[in-house]
Amino acid sequence: MRKITISLSIIVIGMLLVPATSSLSSGGTIHGTAVLQTVREQRLRELHNNLQVGTTSELYRSYDEMTEDLQRLATNYSQIMSLTSLGKTHEGRDLWLVKISDNVSQEENEPGVLFMGAHHGNEKPSYEVCLFFIEYLLKEYTNSSLPEVRDAVNSTQIYVIPMVNPDGVEAGTRKNRAPNHGSFGRKTEITSIGVDLNRNYGYRWFRYFLLIPFYGRATSFFDRSEAYRGTQPFSENETQAIKQFMQTHEITLSLSYHTYGGFILYPWGYTILPPKDRLIFISIGENISRINDYIWSQSVYLYPTVGDACDWMYATYGVYAFTIELGESFAPDDPVLLQEMCLNHTTVNLYVCQRAVSL
Repeated sequence: MRKITISLSIIVIGMLLVPATSSLSSGGTIHGTAVLQTVREQRLRELHNNLQVGTTSELYRSYDEMTEDLQRLATNYSQIMSLTSLGKTHEGRDLWLVKISDNVSQEENEPGVLFMGAHHGNEKPSYEVCLFFIEYLLKEYTNSSLPEVRDAVNSTQIYVIPMVNPDGVEAGTRKNRAPNHGSFGRKTEITSIGVDLNRNYGYRWFRYFLLIPFYGRATSFFDRSEAYRGTQPFSENETQAIKQFMQTHEITLSLSYHTYGGFILYPWGYTILPPKDRLIFISIGENISRINDYIWSQSVYLYPTVGDACDWMYATYGVYAFTIELGESFAPDDPVLLQEMCLNHTTVNLYVCQRAVSL
């Protein structure tokens, strides 16, 4: 009887810490709530239909094209840019880290700002936004024409990991390309391919097993699911690389780019309880929204998740970590839309660098 009582208590507590669909709130507007609900249902349908995305080859760079561009930029702008590898993927691709700063070879007493793209390989605008920002900073800093660019480069240490999941980008898949040996890694044969990297970070990771009914739509322990979380926290080369990076760098503010929905999301994703820095998150979210006209919200109100990067970075290192859900589709084929995303979010990124100095 005591075991039953304890189990029921856990379930009741869990129900208090995840959102009912009728209790959604975002940006203080009914419109924001309706948009979140609509996009949530559409995204979850696509997630469970194992959607893959095909795009025109000319619009989005391949991994090799990105690597060539980054190496050229590192050579041409070596005074303010460095390029290093954080490690290798399962298929042997480098996980490139770009650093941009006025004293790029030094670790200065300046706030670190981190930008990431392509945790999910089918969300291609997420890395193009990062690459555009890199190129823009380098060229405009050299031209000395924009004070906000010079202030960003001179006053912060800017880190960009444009393609967290290059194997997935090349395959056009949400997950990475590491083989799975059953959901818990105990089978000898390969049963499926890939882990959802943004469900593989360690914060509250085991909580999933207590509250599967609440997290199960957007996170899964079934290895064939597009939201498969892996056999254990940080089981993947890519998330291990991010973990090691965070252990050796001081980051103040972070943006992780994804598609889609037009949202600015902040922790927590695992509970409706607000973060202790809620007012700062809202202030930053509101200011970003003034630039890109997106809806800001605590991320749990899109859908509850455990194992995502932003929750882990905020809980472990106190990083003001945001997810930006770009656009209205995973990978639009319209070059005008992509250009607008890149331009708007270069402005967003410059604001984030400016804000990091005051935090």
